[in-house]
Amino acid sequence: QVQLVESGGGLVQAGGSLRLFCAASGRTFSSYAMGWFRQAPGKEREFVAAITWGGGTTYSVDSVKGRFTISRDNAKKTLYLQMNSLKPEDTAVYYCAATSTVAAGRLPGDYDFWGQGTQVTVSS
Repeated sequence: QVQLVESGGGLVQAGGSLRLFCAASGRTFSSYAMGWFRQAPGKEREFVAAITWGGGTTYSVDSVKGRFTISRDNAKKTLYLQMNSLKPEDTAVYYCAATSTVAAGRLPGDYDFWGQGTQVTVSS
């Protein structure tokens, strides 16, 4: 089992940047593929980006490509999401998640463990 704690959220103006962190504890972090999801008020939780256990392959939703970058440091047991050129529509609670499967899925049901979320608010 792995425990996940997100941080780094906050209030930022459109066009600004934030870096989210997801600190893991418990079983070996490097055994898990990891993902970032977000959920805006009144909307379903949606996939943002994912990374395989070794960090060699990443995936992201089209709406964030070229603006968001997912990465990980297995030695530090930390997952990152660098968010640049933020837009008001990026406003949501951002969650990190872990899966013991080889592939980094794009559906919430593909993941076994979740953090509590961190709020990102982008003002126009």
